[in-house]
Amino acid sequence: GVPDKQGRKEILQIHTRGMPIEPDFRKGDVLKALEEIKKDEKFKDAIDKAIERVKASREEEIPKVLKEISEDLYNEVKAKLIDYLLEELAEVTHGFVGADLAALAREAAMAALRRLIREGKIDFEAETIPREVLDELKVTRKDFYEALKMVEPSALREVLIEVPNVHWDDIGGLEDVKQELREAVEWPLKYPEAFRAYGITPPKGILLYGPPGTGKTLLAKAVATESEANFIAVRGPEILSKWVGESEKNIREIFRKARQAAPTVIFIDEIDAIAPRRGTDVNRVTDRIINQLLTEMDGLVENSGVVVIAATNRPDIIDPALLRPGRFDRLILVPAPDEKARLEIFKVHTRNMPLAKDVDLKELAKRTEGYTGADIAAVCREAAMIAMRRALEQGILKEGMKADEIRRIAKVTMKDFEEALKKIGPSVSKETMEYYRRIQEQFKQARG
Repeated sequence: GVPDKQGRKEILQIHTRGMPIEPDFRKGDVLKALEEIKKDEKFKDAIDKAIERVKASREEEIPKVLKEISEDLYNEVKAKLIDYLLEELAEVTHGFVGADLAALAREAAMAALRRLIREGKIDFEAETIPREVLDELKVTRKDFYEALKMVEPSALREVLIEVPNVHWDDIGGLEDVKQELREAVEWPLKYPEAFRAYGITPPKGILLYGPPGTGKTLLAKAVATESEANFIAVRGPEILSKWVGESEKNIREIFRKARQAAPTVIFIDEIDAIAPRRGTDVNRVTDRIINQLLTEMDGLVENSGVVVIAATNRPDIIDPALLRPGRFDRLILVPAPDEKARLEIFKVHTRNMPLAKDVDLKELAKRTEGYTGADIAAVCREAAMIAMRRALEQGILKEGMKADEIRRIAKVTMKDFEEALKKIGPSVSKETMEYYRRIQEQFKQARG
């Protein structure tokens, strides 16, 4: 089977034995290690002195400070820091089997070797590599994280897996929605003992609904990134197959792989395509898919560490059986952003944009009533393209110019944004939002 966190740590310890690991001497970790070592009588006299000196030192000075106090103490702290590093790696390698972890250790060592080659410290003409060069070969935390980009968990190789790189900071506004998702997904994965202590069963499923372009997919990616869970993205129509039984098999396989690589977020986009009300499909294909989904989510098979997030802009046509507590426990409306949220979205999308002094984001937020997050992203992109077009026409931009120089001389102005607003209009009307609010009320009454 797939090893748990403790099993992964033990496998990593085996495959990194004898490897010249150089951990990060981060002040917080060093102080934590010293507090643990304090219990050892051998270092009793040196510990207090070490703690005081580490607190007063910069991080890059800490190894030297510890060596000056005691070489043995330095080695003991280093061993603790390596242990913390392996625990950290065990935490983020969900779904990795023994062979994957061996490949991870090997790839990290190769990353360290490639670094020496880039620095020109290894001469390929020479018959042997000098001892002093080999002594410089240190495998760092950064090398392990470089290796993680290349080694993927075997348990997820057969399904579509995505490693999102979306954080809460990348999503402007939607604070209430973000908080609900944190509570429903992040908290159960990060604080399982707290849920046990309070006797709470974590939600199995969350349905995000709202107008197109409001950020439902982005929210699902952010929650997977922030909770450090694996992420399986499923587009609703992809599950459908013309072969009898194949669609249900696809659902079973997705859940099986997710359980193997738990904690996992399964994200089903456009769920209305595979789970409309039963009885509406003449061929009964979607009826069988819904039955399979109900079976997987209903607790007949334990979904420990697996959370299903679904998104739709047609919640009214989804089969009611899926929407009851115990399946999709939380039904969250993702609304079109209000003025405050629009300002935050403008800030996100102009974060790396060279803005002229006359650009007033507050004014733009006021003027974009009915614009979704996707609309605002399109406005910012169009404004930047207009500015680039102008700079090319005026001969300001030339081939070979560096990005910093371009940012300094070719700014995006308020006029560029005004031109962009003429081209890109709002995609959500008051009537559309009223429609979703009515559905929200219907859901509340159905569960009330």
